[in-house]
Amino acid sequence: MKSTILVVEDHQMNRDMITLRLKALGYDVVIAHDGREAVDAASTQEIDLVLMDMGLPVMNGWEATKAIRETGNRVPIIALTAHVEEFDRDSALQAGCDEFEVKPLDMPQLIAKMENLLAGSPRT
Repeated sequence: MKSTILVVEDHQMNRDMITLRLKALGYDVVIAHDGREAVDAASTQEIDLVLMDMGLPVMNGWEATKAIRETGNRVPIIALTAHVEEFDRDSALQAGCDEFEVKPLDMPQLIAKMENLLAGSPRT
């Protein structure tokens, strides 16, 4: 069974690159352009994992992650950000993210994190 990945990214080039790579690996992809769309998609669609850009319009990634967690949804969430400080990583994890990946993305590393989370996390 294919896993469905929610890609939450406001920059089209990043979104397209991630989406193309994931589809080439056999994943189904759902796209959200901002945090509000991410919260809506996570509550209305069967999502197996979320790739959450943290610097989003409308509702940022920290707020969107908290909102998803407040519904009781335990879908694995990987924070994606260009901010590399330890504070940024800690803030993402405290918001409810399961993992953290720095941009520019190391796709093999990101895929490994995704596969580990997908192997260990039942969908809720």
